[in-house]
Amino acid sequence: MGMSSLKLLKYVLFFFNLLFWFCGCCILGFGIYLLIHNNVGILFHNLPSLTLGNVLVIVGSIIMVVAFLGCMGSIKENKCLLMSFFVLLLIILLAEVTLAILLFVYEQKLSKSVAEGLTDSIQRYYSDNSTKAAWDSMQTFLQCCGVNGTSDWTSNKPASCPTDPQVKGCYIKAKLWFQSNFLYIGIITICVCVIQVLGMSFALTLNCQIDKTSQSLGL
Repeated sequence: MGMSSLKLLKYVLFFFNLLFWFCGCCILGFGIYLLIHNNVGILFHNLPSLTLGNVLVIVGSIIMVVAFLGCMGSIKENKCLLMSFFVLLLIILLAEVTLAILLFVYEQKLSKSVAEGLTDSIQRYYSDNSTKAAWDSMQTFLQCCGVNGTSDWTSNKPASCPTDPQVKGCYIKAKLWFQSNFLYIGIITICVCVIQVLGMSFALTLNCQIDKTSQSLGL
């Protein structure tokens, strides 16, 4: 019974981490795609590297490393790798909870910083080609104009602005999108946390089962 339980746990954890690894590959690939085709980070002059593409590349890479440890630890029945997998998942989970709390506490300050960064970048629209391309790309994609509306453009509004006189600003439109999709973002976040807790539980259970099997075999 002990050996069959060990094999079952081993392959469940292996396929769980294999799926986890493929998800990491997809996130990494999407992050690289955004880095190549998206230049919105240029708009935030103080933090040009803090973009969605960079975040996804880092997250995808971490997921792939953690999943690799889980795969190797389960298939090789290596307690050291399994505990490394468990500890890394625990650190990631704690980091996610901390980040969620910080975003909640500093939501107003973050929103203000984003709005100020976008307003500052408008001043560089006609002097910097990269900023111009980033604004044109964002206004075309979101179908918005300026930060809060067309009045943000002191001179003639760019051709990338929609012709609708009632068009909303990009900051307002992005904020409305997040508010309208907050439930779905929350559900996805909770699902990710549940998957991480399951992975940690599988790793600990397999680790304990390896000990029990070793003891029963007199190793």
